[in-house]
Amino acid sequence: MTAQAFPPVIVNDTTLRDGEQAPGVSFTIDEKIAIARGLDAARVDEIEAGIPAMGAAEIDAIAAVSSAVRNAVVIAWCRMTESDVDAALKTGLSRINLSVPVSDRQIRVKFGCGREDVIARIHRVVSYARDKGFEVSVGGEDSSRADFDFLLRVVAAAQTSGAHRFRFADTLGVLDPFKTHDLFESLRRETDMELEFHGHDDLGLATANTLAAVRGGATHVSVCVLGLGERAGNAALEEVAAALAQVSGRMTAVDLTQLTSLAELVARGTRRPIPAAKSIVGAAAFAHESGIHVSGILRDPECYEAVNPAQFGRARSIVLGKHSGMAAISNALTSLGITADEGRARRVLDEVRIRAVALKRSIHESELLEFYAATGSEETALVAQSALDRGTLC
Repeated sequence: MTAQAFPPVIVNDTTLRDGEQAPGVSFTIDEKIAIARGLDAARVDEIEAGIPAMGAAEIDAIAAVSSAVRNAVVIAWCRMTESDVDAALKTGLSRINLSVPVSDRQIRVKFGCGREDVIARIHRVVSYARDKGFEVSVGGEDSSRADFDFLLRVVAAAQTSGAHRFRFADTLGVLDPFKTHDLFESLRRETDMELEFHGHDDLGLATANTLAAVRGGATHVSVCVLGLGERAGNAALEEVAAALAQVSGRMTAVDLTQLTSLAELVARGTRRPIPAAKSIVGAAAFAHESGIHVSGILRDPECYEAVNPAQFGRARSIVLGKHSGMAAISNALTSLGITADEGRARRVLDEVRIRAVALKRSIHESELLEFYAATGSEETALVAQSALDRGTLC
């Protein structure tokens, strides 16, 4: 099957559930509604909105999120218990994810029982939820450390009990892409269920593992805006959506132009600033300073840009600093309506580098004009002042 023949990958965003479990993060109901609307505007397929068992306030927030979105499917996250199913009923939703530990260590620590009790619990609670009218996804917590033969039994129990999907959770972020691919290839041979991958980023591999899971047969991906989540977080929505199209040739419904505004919205709600170099959505993600790079970019953007910033509603920027070259200086002056001879441009470049090193930052265009004005006659200064007065500065 060619890449184009594959169906779109379904994106499940859990910023409002797993993302909010990040240390120190707590969204108000208004923030949850705003984020949900942002996800909906970005055409994210599914929104995992919270945990009903947390109580009345969380139930109200989940219901409000459901009312606020137009297209995305809203899902509640529950433990594999009847009481959690009963709490989910109060949200008015029709979809839930029922999570259960599947590694021997977590089964022992959390339940104090064995594998057979987990299988029995799945049959009992999934059937209970189906009888209550829910569509059910079963989440296997700590799937990456589970015995694989037992994991196959869990998947089979979920399917025979009426679940439509199995979520494989790399809860501790211990997988690498090669192992992830092999696991999903093996799972896909054994079941025709929807398969979702939920990856944590403890080793910095969550996005890579998510792509590998899709290549191995996953139909759904679980992500968070900005990779928010417990400990080192989860696979980042913006990275997965962009990389699936760019690297894997797989489509999602996500509107890539909405990702930056969505990331900024979540960053405000978490009070965690977006790192400048954050891929896709960071302020410097499409910024260039190096003289060699800028010289190439000005001739052909694809010389140093494999990803077009316009795909994300972004624009490239050329930054003046220590590593700038003559091409960047000439381009910057030209953009201000100034044509400088090589000697003056060279003196401007020298001043740019000196100040950038001294102040440990890039150079503003007002400073560029200051340097140009200092290179020549009164006429040169007047040209620089005229450019400043025209308001041509970025």
